Amino acid sequence: MQSFLVSTSVVGLAEIGDKTQLLSLVLAARYRKPIPIILGVFAATIVNHAASGALGAWLASILKPSILNWAVVASFALMAVWILIPDKLDDEESLLPKHPMGVFTATAVTFFIAEMGDKTQIVTIALAARFHEFFGVVAGTTLGMMLANVPVIYLGHKFADRLPTKAVHILAAIIFVVLGGLALRTALMPAAHPMF
Repeated sequence: MQSFLVSTSVVGLAEIGDKTQLLSLVLAARYRKPIPIILGVFAATIVNHAASGALGAWLASILKPSILNWAVVASFALMAVWILIPDKLDDEESLLPKHPMGVFTATAVTFFIAEMGDKTQIVTIALAARFHEFFGVVAGTTLGMMLANVPVIYLGHKFADRLPTKAVHILAAIIFVVLGGLALRTALMPAAHPMF
């Protein structure tokens, strides 16, 4: 349960102002069909985060605990800095054409591609490796993505403009620093014990 709650909160905060959240705004403005957009975001997220969670769990199973602990420390430290850098959509992502296979497919494909190498994908890998758990982490990160994106899809620019994005990013960076500190404590212990 702890991996689920941590994953939900960390990814939910990390997604605020992220490139994929901006993409949700563009998709909502372009297609004006919230249900297929939400379903497309969900499908893309579950596939992407399942693959990321599997990679994280696999890394946890093959790496020595000491190496894994230091990799988790480094990933949380990098995420604390990366989260403070605002994302922008590339021009080609903001000019979405009408998709011949429908809004759901256009959303799922576009969102999946945008999520590749994104902050939330990297966080999912790190969390799955840290907690040695696939299902709780993937369920949590997916829920965090949906909590951050569904309101944006429904409320569009009005909602996004009212969020104190900078404050949310600072809060998320602090959470990553705390998680990194806990991971560092574990990495410095002679025998690795669960940090949470």
